[in-house]
Amino acid sequence: MNNPRPATVHRKFNLRRWFALVSLFTITAISGMAGTLLSWFMSERLLLQEAVLTKEFVHSLFRVEKSLHAYLLDPSAGIREESEEAFRHIAAMPNVMRANVYGLKRSVIWSSDIQLIGREFGPNEELDRALAGNAVVEFDSDERIEHGKAEHQGRAKLEDAFVEIYIPVHDPDTHRVLGVIEFYKNPRALLTSIRLLRTYVAIGAGLSGATLFLALFGLVRRAARVIETQQRRIVDNETLAVIGEMSSAVAHGIRNPLASIRSCAELIPLGDDRQIQEAARDIVAQSDRLEVWVNDLLSYTRPIAEAETPVLLNPLLQRCVLDFDREAHRRGIALTCSCAEDLPAVRGDSMLFGQVLRSLLANALEASESGGSVEVHGRRDDEDSTVTISVEDRGTGMTKAELARAEKPFHTSKPHGMGVGLVLARRVVERFGGRMKIESAKGRGTVVRISLRVA
Repeated sequence: MNNPRPATVHRKFNLRRWFALVSLFTITAISGMAGTLLSWFMSERLLLQEAVLTKEFVHSLFRVEKSLHAYLLDPSAGIREESEEAFRHIAAMPNVMRANVYGLKRSVIWSSDIQLIGREFGPNEELDRALAGNAVVEFDSDERIEHGKAEHQGRAKLEDAFVEIYIPVHDPDTHRVLGVIEFYKNPRALLTSIRLLRTYVAIGAGLSGATLFLALFGLVRRAARVIETQQRRIVDNETLAVIGEMSSAVAHGIRNPLASIRSCAELIPLGDDRQIQEAARDIVAQSDRLEVWVNDLLSYTRPIAEAETPVLLNPLLQRCVLDFDREAHRRGIALTCSCAEDLPAVRGDSMLFGQVLRSLLANALEASESGGSVEVHGRRDDEDSTVTISVEDRGTGMTKAELARAEKPFHTSKPHGMGVGLVLARRVVERFGGRMKIESAKGRGTVVRISLRVA
């Protein structure tokens, strides 16, 4: 059994605040991811276009200079003058900072930096992919020294940001790869375009996210205002309905006692001593009756104190049963109390719990007939740290429709009731974190179970 928290600890759900937090986080995350992916895709496309242009130039040059293929096939034969001149033309391409030519054995067979000729460097994933026949392009910068490529020797001669392009060279007859030309390029216009693209994408993503957030937040704020207005109207309507029911109940309940008091008061000047005494007793009884109704009404309408104190149930139950013992004896009803001796203290208010128990006992006695019984039980449930008190009678019981009406304020089947006892009892129990459950069947009686939290 789950113990509900007291009603006062429930906080009002702030739709605008929660939507602002959740939507701001979500839209920021989505905008950031979308902007990052778009920037990466566009940058890759631009770099790939640069690689394609470089590849077309190299292939056209190799189609003209047939001697270049021979050198790639057999670098040990030495490079011819026209091949050297062709490689220098390649190295002199716009924006090229360095050009390296790799043979199939992964060693540098020619380079615009003569210090690298004949060198063989360590692992290079891009070179491996190029030797497999794929053109490869990669953006790099001097800030990424941890990249760890051995062929980056002499990085001081490079720009802060550059592009590495690997172009495979194929045999025109067999189409197999003969070697790879590596370019270090600094296409300033391209890099500037990429930086501007990333800036514009970031600004666009931010503005789009902000616009979406403001638009949705405006709609939610307006919806929240409409909901709050409707809630106020519902509360006002319910308040008016309760006032109407209360007024009807009070008018109906007070009319008969006032008529009886008036009749008794009119008889006093005309009657003898016996009639005067009877009239005085009737006036006192009807006044007490009115006082009980007014106290019940005030108990229902005034706020319930929230202060919790440990309440010992055994002495409280014994007192309440003892208060109704004479009434039960007069009606011929057996009233018993059987509770565990080790019942722990519960959280609540002793006076209010006593009022709840007396109200339940009064209902049980009124529902019972002569020869019936009313039983009060108390037990501890260690599984969820609660104490359950049950008040059970063998009276007439209630149908489902009657039980539903009994849960509503100012609805009663008693000729002298106000219809607030069960409602007030539930308010008290739930205010201190407990639960109240009513089970009833026509002709079988009624059981009211109260579960209270252990102190």
